[in-house]
Amino acid sequence: MKNAEYTREHLLYLKGLKRKTVFVQFLRVATLLLLLGFWELAATLEWVNPFITSSPSRIAKTIVDLYESGSLFYHVGTTLWETLAGFAIAVILGVLIALLLWWSDLLRRVLEPYIVVLNALPKIALGPLIIIWCGTGSKAIVFMTVIIGLIVCILNMLNGFLATDENKILLLKSMGATKLQILSKLVIPSALPNFISMLKINVGMAWIGSIMGEYIVSKAGIGYLIVYGGQVFKLDLVMSAVFILCVLAAAMYAAVALLEKRLIKNQR
Repeated sequence: MKNAEYTREHLLYLKGLKRKTVFVQFLRVATLLLLLGFWELAATLEWVNPFITSSPSRIAKTIVDLYESGSLFYHVGTTLWETLAGFAIAVILGVLIALLLWWSDLLRRVLEPYIVVLNALPKIALGPLIIIWCGTGSKAIVFMTVIIGLIVCILNMLNGFLATDENKILLLKSMGATKLQILSKLVIPSALPNFISMLKINVGMAWIGSIMGEYIVSKAGIGYLIVYGGQVFKLDLVMSAVFILCVLAAAMYAAVALLEKRLIKNQR
């Protein structure tokens, strides 16, 4: 019954799109397997020094060892909650501040230069101050994650709010709409693409912030494993931690992509 709504040409077009999507997914997986296979072969035949470059099999063995020692989920869980907490706080605060700056033109004109300067500031320079302010625990790492993602969120969302069609705003004003109604009915919905884009950017920013924080001060987490592995020349551990980090970041990005599909579907 559903197919009856489409012409034969349209169905063939949709089938072609589906085939193309499947083929792209196949090429992605095949490329990854090819790279891993070449890496393993190069390490086995010692085309490269496996002590320096590690190999997929050595990484797998290291991850299994971490799991059997009971430390794998402890370190992963530590970094994951720090990253998610910093990500959530940065997004919520960033959106609220962007809304406030959109609401008050005077406030935006006064604060915008300072926000741009803060965005250009290397956050790692604040490391010693963050340790003094927040101590040497997870609070410092979450705080680092927040300050790295916050300014990016503010600038992206503010640009999205300000990009709202002025003609539509004038139309709503002519119909007697209040500023709050314009915000809720027009400005926020029109900024949805910017919101999704900001989330995708902030996924990377959140992981950068948490790992950077763990570089500075941590006793657990993926960043701690990387630092510890580098100090004692356990490069298999370093590469394993990097691999785990890639998997977690990809999973978080996939969650944002899924949210994007749901939001787009609900808008239709």
